[in-house]
Amino acid sequence: MNRIRVAIQKSGRLSDKSLALLQSCGLRFARSKDKLYWYGKDFPIDLLLVRDDDIPRLLLDGVCELGIVGENIAEEVMRDSNGGEGLDQLRKLSFGGCRLSLAVPEGALIRSAADLDGRRIATSYPALTKSILSERGINAETVKFTGSVEIAPGLGTADAISDLVSTGTTLRANHLVELEVLFESTAALYAQSGGLSEEKQIMLDRLLARLDGVLLAAESKYVMLHAPRNAVEEITRLLPGAENPSLMNLEGDPEKVALHAVCREAVFWEHLEALKGVGASAILVLPVEKMLG
Repeated sequence: MNRIRVAIQKSGRLSDKSLALLQSCGLRFARSKDKLYWYGKDFPIDLLLVRDDDIPRLLLDGVCELGIVGENIAEEVMRDSNGGEGLDQLRKLSFGGCRLSLAVPEGALIRSAADLDGRRIATSYPALTKSILSERGINAETVKFTGSVEIAPGLGTADAISDLVSTGTTLRANHLVELEVLFESTAALYAQSGGLSEEKQIMLDRLLARLDGVLLAAESKYVMLHAPRNAVEEITRLLPGAENPSLMNLEGDPEKVALHAVCREAVFWEHLEALKGVGASAILVLPVEKMLG
C-alpha cells in the first residue's frame, strides 16, 4: 500500500495542534468522530488517532511510518524497549513544550541530583529517568507510578519524584520543590529507523517541504515601513533575520523609500523602537501564513 500512515494523539495536549499542523500543510481527511482511522483525501497520507504512549511502539512495530509525539515519550519507549534506538527524529515542532524534572519535599535535606544516589524516585518515566541519572553516575531506584506521581513522597513510597513540569503549580500544591531539570521536551515528528520505499520517501519529502514552510512561516513576520534612503543600510541591519529587503520609490518624496522585508526571527517592540529611532516610519508587521524556500 503506497500510502503513509501518521499516528497522532487521539486526545490530550498535543492532539489539536498536531492535527492543525498537518492541515496547515494542505492535508484534508475524511473522518468520523467515532473512528480512529482518517483517510487522506487529496494526499496519500492517512491518520491513526491513538494514545500518545502507543505512538512510538506503533512506529517500532511498523504499523505506521510517521508519528507526532512528545520527545519524552519517544525517549522513554526507546530506552525501555530498544536500547535508546529505533526511531529517527525528523523535525522538532514548536508546541508541546515541557520538562522532566526531579522534585523533592519542601525541607528535605536533598540539594542536588547527586544526593539521590541510593534513594527511591517515583516516576512515570522510569527508563528515561534511570538512564539519565546513570549517565551521571547516580544509582537511584526508580519506582514506576502511572497515576499522580506527586503524592508518592507523602505516602512514604519514594524520596523524590521525576515528573513532567510546565508551570510548577502541581508541585507547589503538593509541597514539593523542583530540584533539577533532567530532560527538556517538545513535540516532534518521528519515523522508524531504516528508511522507506522509494515511492513513500518521495511523498515524505513533499510533506517535509510543506512542513518546513509552515514552521518557518510561524516564526517569520512580513515587515513594511517607510525609510529615509540614507538609513536603509542601518534599518536592514536592525531587522531580525531579514534577507535583502525590497525597496520601492515613494510618490512625491524622493528622499524616502518603501521597504518590505521578511524577518525569519521574532519581531519585538524593541526592534520597532530601534527602527523608529533611525528614521523608519509607518511600520507595519504582518504574520506570514505559508513560506516555501
